[in-house]
Amino acid sequence: MTCRHLQPAAAAAAVLILAACSASGGEDRGEGCPPRPVLDTPPERVVTMDGGSAALLTELGVGGTVVGTAAPDFFDAFPAEERAAFDRIPVIDEGTGNREAVIAADPDLVMGISAYQFGAFDGTPTAEELAAAGIAAHAACDPPGTTEDLSATFAFIEDTAELFGVPARGAALTERMRERVEEAAPGSEAAPVRVLAVSVVPGSGQGVSTVGGRGTANGVITLAGGENIAGDVPLRIADLAPEEVVRRDPEAILILTGFSDLGGQELADAVLEHPVLSRTTAAEDERFAVLPQSTVTSPSVLNAEAVADLSTALHGGKGRR
Repeated sequence: MTCRHLQPAAAAAAVLILAACSASGGEDRGEGCPPRPVLDTPPERVVTMDGGSAALLTELGVGGTVVGTAAPDFFDAFPAEERAAFDRIPVIDEGTGNREAVIAADPDLVMGISAYQFGAFDGTPTAEELAAAGIAAHAACDPPGTTEDLSATFAFIEDTAELFGVPARGAALTERMRERVEEAAPGSEAAPVRVLAVSVVPGSGQGVSTVGGRGTANGVITLAGGENIAGDVPLRIADLAPEEVVRRDPEAILILTGFSDLGGQELADAVLEHPVLSRTTAAEDERFAVLPQSTVTSPSVLNAEAVADLSTALHGGKGRR
């Protein structure tokens, strides 16, 4: 699958394969990320390129500005009582965000949890196209190097809160998330657990696609007391030979749902049946953690809960509240 031919049904999983995509531009924020918007007044009409961004605005108390969203399947990761708050948001695209639909909604700001949502996917608008229509673009940007925490998520939240004139709410949200992460962290005496993250199970003879050392997923794994077995690969996505996975021998497998049509248990069963992956300690012990990819692989208000849930799976303790 290539980025230029990503199917709408895979929208919620798009961020998981972003490392395989190239984005135009070369802004100083890195990875083609648009510069921070400079607005005279807080945005009043916003289109979000994913449900995760709409959820963030709702959490900040400015959800009423959202006039449309793409990729509403990001809402699926939220508890039912919270999803009710998203029902009022019009869905302008079930997929990755059609350029015409986005612009037709007449927003003054378009925001998303990745710079790749601006032009890297077929039919999505570039930041330049939006600017030509008088629309600002706002995206989360990953810092260079290995990711070991949620600092990029916190920066995105606080930048967004600043744009909307509610900086105190952004600071309060990130503080709550930091406290949740600290509460969920395993004790210092707990040894890191080697983790392999998978969203699809490769066919016989194929490499294993997993998360590398750059990006939110590696930060979630690290904070949860895990050691990403592909953390030494300085990319968001790493491709390992099955035999190399066995050599690195994960003790737990993090299954990221949303990219495949298979559910968590089906993916776990596929790992157990794989001729090579079944030889890992994680498979032999049937030690799996199942989380939505949208809470693990990209900035989200649920990142701290993902840390807590994974920490519980790896070390025991306090998972999702």
